[in-house]
Amino acid sequence: MLAAASITVPSPIQALTIPDALAGRDICGKARTGSGKTLAFGIPMLARCGRGRPGHPAALVLVPTRELAVQVARSLAPVAGVQNQRIHAVYGGVPLGGQIRALHMGVDIVIATPGRLNDLLERGALSVAEVKVAVIDEADQMADLGFMPQVRRILDRVGSPRQVLLFSATLDGEVDELVRRYQQEPLFHEAAAPEEDAMTMLHRFIAVDPAEKVAVSAAIASGPERVIMFVRTQRAADRLVVQLDREGVAAGRLHGRMSQPQRQRALGDFASGRVPVLVATNIAARGIHVDNVDIVVHHDIPEDARTYVHRSGRTARAGASGVVVTLVEPGQERDVAFLRRDAGIEEAVVPMGPADPRLADLGAWEPPREAPVAPPPARAARPQAGGPGRGPRRGAPRNDGRAARRPFAPRHSEHRFRNGA
Repeated sequence: MLAAASITVPSPIQALTIPDALAGRDICGKARTGSGKTLAFGIPMLARCGRGRPGHPAALVLVPTRELAVQVARSLAPVAGVQNQRIHAVYGGVPLGGQIRALHMGVDIVIATPGRLNDLLERGALSVAEVKVAVIDEADQMADLGFMPQVRRILDRVGSPRQVLLFSATLDGEVDELVRRYQQEPLFHEAAAPEEDAMTMLHRFIAVDPAEKVAVSAAIASGPERVIMFVRTQRAADRLVVQLDREGVAAGRLHGRMSQPQRQRALGDFASGRVPVLVATNIAARGIHVDNVDIVVHHDIPEDARTYVHRSGRTARAGASGVVVTLVEPGQERDVAFLRRDAGIEEAVVPMGPADPRLADLGAWEPPREAPVAPPPARAARPQAGGPGRGPRRGAPRNDGRAARRPFAPRHSEHRFRNGA
């Protein structure tokens, strides 16, 4: 099956997870972008799920964005075609009618965003009761986007016995709840790239005057072939595209208010090089799978280190190098200091204007280093309620010698981290 699809050498994450997944074990996997994660769950899923009935798929893949749904479907199509298995991606932004007709004709594997799949379930357009293999991809992004209630509603309808494969950059909070609630004795796998194969991601923090911010972004984008700029809101994305055009920089946009055909056209123009700059919102970060992105610009600073990692992961993919630039306005220095601390980055903030020659080649100069800000002092623990002879107060943590759950958080080096997206 794999040789017929020209897949002969497994990547590290594939070598770790595929044998256990083929044996029917539940898997928690973590690997960097571009490492072959889709086939790591896709190959065993296709091998084990078999064929489905009309309206009753045999396998299900949940993803956070429309773009990722399309990407996963395209990646798995060659392998599925060898076994005559039918794959269909369902997501919002397109009419329901075509998706319902495809499901009624018969689909073996459904790749879906949670919102659209719940719509189809409520309409009775399909059932997940006969799903043998369920995959949750980018589970931490599902949590960030508030999709977990919908994910749980779907998984509660999946029949038993079933195999659950979960891939995520972190397994804390709501993601850990998914592991405990829906997986049976899962095996944990993390593929760390060898040092010589590690991606090189350079970090630059540039202090800008608000009146010159757009001009600085335009100067950064004037040389490279592909640049992605991230902003916080849809309105900001629309406004920045117009402002860049006034600076002589052609840019496209990608955000949630666009229809699916519009989003696919924007990604296609960017991937082909017809448009050198793509302005995107956070929700689109995980759906952008375009190789050879030279620079990622945080035009609006990220909310936290996790968002920084997700956005930044669009460059320095699959062994390539890339530059990540964060524009810092007056009053944002403290927020950026905490972001640098949490991400383990020591590069200092450097003031620049749009005429600064260093903007033309951000990788050719080395910014000064400074120690990250120290975390605030820990508060003294409050005394336990109760006294001698009383048990712990209600809600107090137990101390019964039970082993703590194994942490599963992404690891970063001192000032360059691998793509955990």
